Amino acid sequence: MTRTIVDFNILQTVPPSNLNRDDTGSPKSAMYGGVRRARVSSQAWKRATRVAFDEHLDRSDLGVRTKRIVELLGDRIVAKDTSITAARAQELAGLAFTAAGIKLTPARKSTKENPLPDESGYLLFLSELQLDNVAQMCVTAHATDDPKASLKGADVKHALDTQHSIDLALFGRMVADASDLNVDAACQVAHALSVHAVDTEFDYFTAVDDHKAADEEEDAGAGMIGTVEFNSSTLYRYATVDVDLLAKNLGDPVAARRAVEAFARAFIMSMPSGKQNTFANRTLPDAVVIGIRDSQSVNLVGAFEEAVAGDSRLQKAGAKLAEHARAIDANFGTTPVKVWVVRGGEAVQSLDALGDRVPLADAIDGLGTVVEDRLTADV
Repeated sequence: MTRTIVDFNILQTVPPSNLNRDDTGSPKSAMYGGVRRARVSSQAWKRATRVAFDEHLDRSDLGVRTKRIVELLGDRIVAKDTSITAARAQELAGLAFTAAGIKLTPARKSTKENPLPDESGYLLFLSELQLDNVAQMCVTAHATDDPKASLKGADVKHALDTQHSIDLALFGRMVADASDLNVDAACQVAHALSVHAVDTEFDYFTAVDDHKAADEEEDAGAGMIGTVEFNSSTLYRYATVDVDLLAKNLGDPVAARRAVEAFARAFIMSMPSGKQNTFANRTLPDAVVIGIRDSQSVNLVGAFEEAVAGDSRLQKAGAKLAEHARAIDANFGTTPVKVWVVRGGEAVQSLDALGDRVPLADAIDGLGTVVEDRLTADV
């Protein structure tokens, strides 16, 4: 069987920003190579990628991740049969999830005076098609004398384990109560790290009270003062997609191609939304290296174990990434089948040695073609 793995290596410079905060409001960081680095968690960039899917895919190709599954399915049931009341729809939804082995618990804010629909004990990822199929099962069960027995015999679990959405197939699903509904993630995203050491800085700000400022008898003091923490960095970002597992999750090589192309666009072009209104730090990558491998995924962060120092950091980072990639592939036999390089300036021209330099649209189209060719070659 042909093995197909796609690696994404990105260098991206971000100005003063706080993309991803910890519990104290400070920009997240990590020690790497003996120095403090800026860090953006994988969860933050996966969330930004999933949000960006709405720009590239139809909602029918996507899913919903929520604890409020009874309310969600209940709404879908009523949309299919308006003669069913909301209360009855939620009752049917509860029976359906119970039939699938998913435990439900009372909503945390539910009271006797204001009862709320039951919830799952964790976020549950469901595709739009799965919700539609189970909603139809519930509508059919409603017309029977024993809806509970009807849903038990309808194999709701099978309906929840087929027709996975693209985002579900990529990012996976864990169902604590019914492990046979788990979906292994075909995509892995690394925490983004700065290629150099960083220090957190503080922005002292004041906010003017407009009404107070218009009154000549008031003092001239600010209405509010405070500080916001930030840093600036050149980040190394990495993600990998197991195309074979993705095709298995989706059950269709053409759908897998669409999923890879959508992930490429969304991951490359997205940005976590933390403090965007404060810093307007929305940049695009300085360089993107997309490689197809038939061996294994290779994270090239080792290029920056020794922190880049001094001026021209982006140029140095590009050179270090190119050198490290060639050394790894030459010594470990992981040379990619195909590589595309997308860059915006001359500072990272050293990366051209790794593959074909093309615009992003051409790289994604070429990636999709190679992915589909390799998947269909095994059919």
